[in-house]
Amino acid sequence: MQEPNSKPILSVENLSIRYRGTPQDAVRNVSFNLGRERLGIVGESGSGKSTVGRALLKLLPTADINADRMQFQDIDLLKTQEKDMLHVRGRQISMILQDPKFSLNPIQKCGPQVAEAYRTHVKCSKSEAKAKTIAMLESVQIRDPQRVYELYPHEVSGGMGQRIMIAMMLLTDPKVVIADEPTSALDVTVRLQVLDILDALVRDKGIGLIMISHDLNLVRNFCDRVLIMYAGQVVESLKASELGNAQHPYTKGLLAAQPHIGGSRDPLPVLERSPEWLKDVKVI
Repeated sequence: MQEPNSKPILSVENLSIRYRGTPQDAVRNVSFNLGRERLGIVGESGSGKSTVGRALLKLLPTADINADRMQFQDIDLLKTQEKDMLHVRGRQISMILQDPKFSLNPIQKCGPQVAEAYRTHVKCSKSEAKAKTIAMLESVQIRDPQRVYELYPHEVSGGMGQRIMIAMMLLTDPKVVIADEPTSALDVTVRLQVLDILDALVRDKGIGLIMISHDLNLVRNFCDRVLIMYAGQVVESLKASELGNAQHPYTKGLLAAQPHIGGSRDPLPVLERSPEWLKDVKVI
């Protein structure tokens, strides 16, 4: 795997996003580089994590996106028109959403949905797409992929549905994958399997992975670097292995609010917030 500090695949500078009809930005002055690494974006619900992920794919039709730079390899995402984004979105940058039951078409079999996504970007016959799909289902650790190919979404478990979604997003060999809380609806055993699959992609294929999560323990153990978001801005950036040495009071508050096995039985501390945190902080 290429080192995290190598030439970035994706570069974002001063990204601000405002939903039309609202008085202030939902995200402001967010900056980061993504190499061939696992980058975690962490924060509470409403902090702007998912909004950043969707903005990179220009999936926010009711929002205005502004940035000094939003560069993916040699593509300026800010200037790319929608007809050209269709060749980027899903083909070169993919997004794995949180819950497969809201992402898979309930009246269409799972396998044909994955194959259709592949044929949208790659010219091939239906039989070739089916063969590629079955091979990818097997690669994401689905047993008997030919049987699963013919199942409807309601006939598969949550963990299998999530792996089907991962297969769909990875079939085109994207350079960047945005995973928006892909394991939050899964039990611990299946969660580890899904993380192993994503880890192998970064390690073996050299992709850049953005892991959006509210789970500090997950990103601490899985990611290379972490961005902490609060109220639409990045307040701290550090190596995942050094998360315990965080300096910002918001990050410290999130860590202190986590229960620990064998820890004190006293009530967990309530996060004390400060208006000072809302000052713009630029982090690369």
